[in-house]
Amino acid sequence: MNLQVTETQILSHTIIFVKEVLANAEGGHDWYHIQRVHTNAKLLIRRSTVDLDTLVVELGALLHDIADAKFYDGDETIGPKLAGAFLRQQQLPEAQLQHVVKIIEHVSFGGGNEKANFRSPELDVVQDADRLDALGAIGIARTFNYGGFKNRKIYDPVIPPNLNMTKKEYRNSEHPTINHFYEKLLQLKDKMNTKAGHDLALQRHHFMEKFLEQFYKEWNGEDLFE
Repeated sequence: MNLQVTETQILSHTIIFVKEVLANAEGGHDWYHIQRVHTNAKLLIRRSTVDLDTLVVELGALLHDIADAKFYDGDETIGPKLAGAFLRQQQLPEAQLQHVVKIIEHVSFGGGNEKANFRSPELDVVQDADRLDALGAIGIARTFNYGGFKNRKIYDPVIPPNLNMTKKEYRNSEHPTINHFYEKLLQLKDKMNTKAGHDLALQRHHFMEKFLEQFYKEWNGEDLFE
């Protein structure tokens, strides 16, 4: 059996595995989130100007949220362990397996204030692909879905965004959903790793700015009878 067939099988098995594990996941972090990130990653691969291990990129995209720490009391070890055990069953070469695990360990935004201690072109692509799904119309929908899931306020004018949270503070924040735009989403366009990712992020960033402009008009009644 040639290498391409083997890679195709691994990817097929991974998709089945992720669908099963995330069958009852919160709507913003379910299989469809993974599918969109995988699609984004493949688009960025096609536009990449550097050599990439495309199998590592695709597996990283498919497995990056297999056990998001925010749903496991902040435990960041579960996802990498689960993914590593699965990939070992697929007989993925150890170097590629460890690379995918590293991507899962380092893909998260985590408040955006911690210095990364691992980088690779493959991580750059997966991280951009994931961040793109936090932007634009999909990003807005996911943000309010999660806010509802956590029973958070939509907006509270007396609670300002905190742009200097530690990773722990970011994980434990109960700020209103609108604050999340400032604490994460609007920062992402300047944190993209690839040119293609930045170009796409810019479009979605502008859409979110327009949404917020309209949101405040409606909140304050400024759009009435314009």
